[in-house]
Amino acid sequence: MTLQLGLALGYWGAQPPPAAQLVELARSAEQLGYDSVFSAEAWGSDAFTPLAWIGAHTSRIRLGTGIVQISARTPASTAMHALTLDHISGGRVILGLGVSGPQVVEGWYGRPFAKPLSRTREYIDIVRQILAREQPVSCDGEHYPLPYRGPGSWGLGKPLRSITHPLRSDLPIFLGAEGPKNVALAAEICDGWLPLYYSAFDESVYADSLRGRRPDFEIVYPTTLTETRSDDEAELAKALAPIKQRLAFYVGGMGAAKRNFHRELMARMGYEQESLRIQERFLEGDRAGAVAAVPDRFADDLSLVGTASRIRERLQAWRASKVTQLLIGAGSAGELRRNAELVLG
Repeated sequence: MTLQLGLALGYWGAQPPPAAQLVELARSAEQLGYDSVFSAEAWGSDAFTPLAWIGAHTSRIRLGTGIVQISARTPASTAMHALTLDHISGGRVILGLGVSGPQVVEGWYGRPFAKPLSRTREYIDIVRQILAREQPVSCDGEHYPLPYRGPGSWGLGKPLRSITHPLRSDLPIFLGAEGPKNVALAAEICDGWLPLYYSAFDESVYADSLRGRRPDFEIVYPTTLTETRSDDEAELAKALAPIKQRLAFYVGGMGAAKRNFHRELMARMGYEQESLRIQERFLEGDRAGAVAAVPDRFADDLSLVGTASRIRERLQAWRASKVTQLLIGAGSAGELRRNAELVLG
């Protein structure tokens, strides 16, 4: 499968980007041959609304949520969002889902984080039932029982079938996953996977989890591309610095001291002692020390950094890998064009 290119928009910061800029980037990406544009959500902006706006101003580029947090909406609500957007965009939606983490799930959404694997499986099963529209939707699971018969129920609920016929019963569902069992679940029941960290130079960490994936399974990896003037050590170090800052923040602070999924993933990728050192320094308030503890090699293997010739050389490993698409952010039409020239040739 040819390595494709997508545009990563991410989630909004304190202020949204200008709406016209979102449209301009997406339209330029579409013209340059990008396959997709992905939006995100954390605890501010949502993932669906920007895609509706972008979809109204484009015609071919796929519209992906990367990712919708399952605790934010019931399965039925998410399916309604997806089938609605799929209709008005002409069948371009990729529904990216993920469990997020306990700090967000319990602190922002006020929902329990327990049993993420069974919750995810049950959630996706309901979404699939709604999109298939073969019969009224029901579920006897412990997380999303339909009809609901628990405390406070009036006992009047009955299985329902979507009023609106979905445009596609096979609307693709991707899963954002880190742990071995979560990745294996994606390979088993989903159409694609959105990794957090992936190295084309050592794919062994995911080999067992991906063994059962089907031939058309997509792996869409969000990464960073930074072109430098030279490949000397100082230039590469400067380009890797913001990548190391993000890694230090996620590995060191995006999770509790006793359970941080990002740190655990870095450890499985061969950097256990380094991951512990990053977390220790971050939690002590030594942010600079945490960044310094991120190995340059780790940051380099997760990204595309260097001169155009170095990036093209390292892209050979990505083209030979299991990854089917690279998601790369861009702030201008010029950056979009450069990324397309490097990745797509």
